[in-house]
This record gives sequence, structure tokens and C-alpha cells, in this order.
Amino acid sequence: MLALSAMSACGGKERGLVMVDGRSGFAVEDLRNAERVEGVLDRLHAAASAADGSAYWACYAPNAVFLGTDASERWTLEAFKAYAEPLFAKGRGWTYVKTQRTVTIQDERTAWFDELLENAKYGTCRGSGVVVRGGDGVWRIAQYNLSVPVPNDLLEGFAVRIREHEAAKKAAGGR
Repeated sequence: MLALSAMSACGGKERGLVMVDGRSGFAVEDLRNAERVEGVLDRLHAAASAADGSAYWACYAPNAVFLGTDASERWTLEAFKAYAEPLFAKGRGWTYVKTQRTVTIQDERTAWFDELLENAKYGTCRGSGVVVRGGDGVWRIAQYNLSVPVPNDLLEGFAVRIREHEAAKKAAGGR
């Protein structure tokens, strides 16, 4: 596996890593596709922060799924739109700032990514998912998974609290 540091044209800032699996080298098109995938993710985060629903939804494939931080959050694109559009209409979005990102190009139609993000309310978060290239040649997110990484030293305590929370919710008639 070869890892390449993708450099931006402006000032040589590191933009992320391009992982090209099963090859001793890389094709220029792989780097271009990784940059295109990065662009989709950058546009997604910028649109969410600006509460720009039109630009935000354009980043997703028609059958996309968004997995939120709560175990109950598995949103189809239509369900996620129904949740988020009223927020966007009020000018309320959400801001996650990328601090690290890895993009893996599988082939000319499939890539996946993981990224570390900072959020004022939730701290360090992780986004991961799958990006697909449609028949129109445009890369779009097919699955986005937002999670909150829990340090291993804290995990056992959080697991106890989560089980207690789920039991209380179930006892109250929730799911």
C-alpha cells in the first residue's frame, strides 16, 4: 500500500493522505479523484456551516445514508432532509472543522474516507464513509458516519452509562 501526501496548490499545505491499495505506484487520475473526493467533503462541511441546504444535499448520492452519533440515527437522505431542512431554513447549521483526513481510492467509481473533525460542542469527532462516482462523473457521498471517538481509558465508564440510559429509556417505554 502506498500513501501519498496530497499537497494543495496554495502554500504546500497538507490536505490529507491518498491511499492507493494493491499497487506499487499510483496513477495521476487516482490523485485527481482523491482531490475530487476531498472537494466533496470540504463542500459538505462548508455548506453545513453556512446552513446552505441546496449545496449540502448536492454532496450526497440519491440513495445516501447518514449515520449519526446516536445509535438510533440511521437516516435515509429523505429523512435526514426532513430533519435538517427546518434548521437550515432558520439559518442554523453545524460546523465541523477537518483536522485530518485520509481518502482511499478503490477504483474509478468507489472511494472511502475517514476524517477527524473539531466541533465546538462535541470536541473531536470522526467522520467516515463511502463516496461513489455517478454516471455523470461526479463524486457524491453514499454513506456518512459521524461518531465521537471515546478514549479507551474512558470507554468502560461510558459503556456503563449508556447501558443505564438505554435501560431507563426502555423502562419508560422508549426504544
